[in-house]
Amino acid sequence: MKMTSGATGINTADIKAADINDTAHAVEAAAVMRLLPAPPRLLALGEPEHGEDTLLDLRNELFRQLVEEEGYRTIAIESDCMRGLVVDDYVTSGTGTLDEVMERGFSHGWGASAANRELVRWMRAYNARADNDGRPASERLRFAGFDGPLEMAAAASPRQALTALHGYLAARVDADLLPCTGETLDRLLGTDDRWTDPAVMMDPAQSVGQSAEAAQLRLFTDDLMALLDMHTPHLRATTSQDDWDRARLYGRTATGLLRYHHWMADTSPARLTRLCAQRDLMMAHNLLALADRSPVLVHAHNAHLQREKSSMRMGGMRLEWWSAGALVSDRLGEEYAFVATALGTIRHQGVDTPPPDTLEGLLYALPEDRCVLDAPRLAATLGDTRPAPRVSPWFGYAPLDPAHLDGIDGIVFVKDVPGQRG
Repeated sequence: MKMTSGATGINTADIKAADINDTAHAVEAAAVMRLLPAPPRLLALGEPEHGEDTLLDLRNELFRQLVEEEGYRTIAIESDCMRGLVVDDYVTSGTGTLDEVMERGFSHGWGASAANRELVRWMRAYNARADNDGRPASERLRFAGFDGPLEMAAAASPRQALTALHGYLAARVDADLLPCTGETLDRLLGTDDRWTDPAVMMDPAQSVGQSAEAAQLRLFTDDLMALLDMHTPHLRATTSQDDWDRARLYGRTATGLLRYHHWMADTSPARLTRLCAQRDLMMAHNLLALADRSPVLVHAHNAHLQREKSSMRMGGMRLEWWSAGALVSDRLGEEYAFVATALGTIRHQGVDTPPPDTLEGLLYALPEDRCVLDAPRLAATLGDTRPAPRVSPWFGYAPLDPAHLDGIDGIVFVKDVPGQRG
């Protein structure tokens, strides 16, 4: 639906309001797809802050439309990739209860979200709906977390992923080919609290990531991954696709976690940059694996999905690293699409009406509460005169950088974000 003009603000906005309005349409999957040359394998929907059910409800509705109209079958969110297997088991086969899944299947507090609960409930109902016998495996909806098993203050032990990889191979190849036994892995891993101690984030000396045991575990993991590759024809022929995909996930996760812990023990000035970059690299590897299976809607922070470098200030330093979106876009080209979300107000967090000379202020003058815009056309309309970057009074919200418009395929604009329901 085309919108009527109502923009006011900076002079360039007044002059070009009608042109900008021509790029704005109702937020629907069909409108998003019309922005793109072809349906992408990875459609990335970013958000500028976390924790708002308004944005997650919008994501849920877009996913429903993508499923019903465009053939999408997988949604991936910024949550622990290992925990996400619990959710996937529930939505595909009904394993466990909804309460258990919401408690065990999410990281970063996402399990408490009413919108995430509704997403999981709907996906399970969709898969179980066809003639009461469930849908064929090829038509079932799938759920994935694509973040590493990482929290702000700590990283998980590599035990779960590494022992699962070892167990998969031990059941399928000759024992003499394995680089070590499960007992050896257990001895080298030690207690999990050695790995998950939150003191490590502030004190590298507390980390076990560069210990002799950790170095040996990295070698064993490399050998196990090589064994997985060497026996691919046999393993693919004698195991299900899901089991094979999970074995690869276990290997990626064990490798990534051991590398992450290694850099947690680092004392160089590059330590924090390496940790941020390693997290996004793990995300990118998981997204590329998902894209090999079926078209995916990806939902995460804009900073993880953008094509530009990500950046943040920490400890008085500016950190920069290539985002997961940049890494995936470089690999997939036009089969990766990025739609960023921009917001007008989040009044319950102190984010009031945006200044009219900012990008959000320009979009806030549009008459609709929410719309999707053609970002390249918007960039062309603005030309060299870009709005001023918005400054957020709240640390949890990252305004859209007008300098990034050329690397964005579309913008979902939400004028006002109310407080959480319930």
